[in-house]
Amino acid sequence: MTGGTTGDTTVNRSGGVPEKTALRRQLLAARARLTRADVQEAASALTRTALHLPELRRARTVAAYVSIGSEPGTRALLDALRERGVRVLLPVLLEDNDLDWAAYEGAERLVRARRGLLEPSGPGLGVDAVLEADAVLLPGLAVDARGMRLGRGGGSYDRVLARIVRAGTDPALVVLLYANEVVARVPEEPHDHPVHTVVTPEVTLHFRPTDGYGD
Repeated sequence: MTGGTTGDTTVNRSGGVPEKTALRRQLLAARARLTRADVQEAASALTRTALHLPELRRARTVAAYVSIGSEPGTRALLDALRERGVRVLLPVLLEDNDLDWAAYEGAERLVRARRGLLEPSGPGLGVDAVLEADAVLLPGLAVDARGMRLGRGGGSYDRVLARIVRAGTDPALVVLLYANEVVARVPEEPHDHPVHTVVTPEVTLHFRPTDGYGD
């Protein structure tokens, strides 16, 4: 496997919350040091690569999110998917931290929401709308060699993933990251769920065969 690691601090046998918190702090600090040019350059590379993923090439509906700040950029990818004719769903944060979903209708139809997020201004489609997605683009701070993902700790996407598992819909789960965020090991808890693909500006890693998605 190629790509950066954060070193031995990622290895923890207990998989407890304190270890996740420490790793999150480390990775967020690294993102804070990125310049705007760094973020833009990475976003361009991520978009080019992601558009050629088998998981996205055949997708008719993609559940995604709008990147903010120094997150790996998704905005150009959202527009490119929409121009391709893909139905793009974006999350709407509910008061209980669960996620409703609404259709992406262009950057001009996004509005500022809680926690500095950008959300669609159109009608909510319900929390189960994500079950219609052929691929889900998940935010994350790290993914390890097993495909285990580290999120920000709010629990919103844990609910989304649990909903998908209960429904048995099995969409492709894709995470965009910077190279240093592919780590040796993410501290794991029982509710954590592996992803299928991680894309960085330098490398793409698949944690299950992509044959089912076709070319």
